[in-house]
Amino acid sequence: MGDRPIWEQIGSSFVQHYYQVFDTDRTQLGAIYTGESCLTWEGQQFQGKAAIVEKLSSLPFTKIAHSITAQDHQPTPDSCILSMVVGQLKADEDPIMGFHQIFLLKNINDAWVCTNDMFRLALHNFG
Repeated sequence: MGDRPIWEQIGSSFVQHYYQVFDTDRTQLGAIYTGESCLTWEGQQFQGKAAIVEKLSSLPFTKIAHSITAQDHQPTPDSCILSMVVGQLKADEDPIMGFHQIFLLKNINDAWVCTNDMFRLALHNFG
């Protein structure tokens, strides 16, 4: 882990933490967002910690498990970290589905928080 750039270490740790909390108790995800954070979930826009947690808490499944296939992290010119995640999820008894998620992480008061979060299921309409 010491050979990887610091932004990869931070991004990877964030991703591991995010999905662990999401899979066990997504109502606790508010700690990683700020009052100005933005979430786009399947095209729907939400802004602020309360609105984001309300959306994530109201998703229509009881249990979920994420499996990360790949993740990439980049530093930004303004000292943030851009993270892209590709993986699969299994919600309740639904079939396994692919997903993509992007996070923009910013260090505020010595804590890394998510200022921007975009999520899409990897569904394709070829009709």
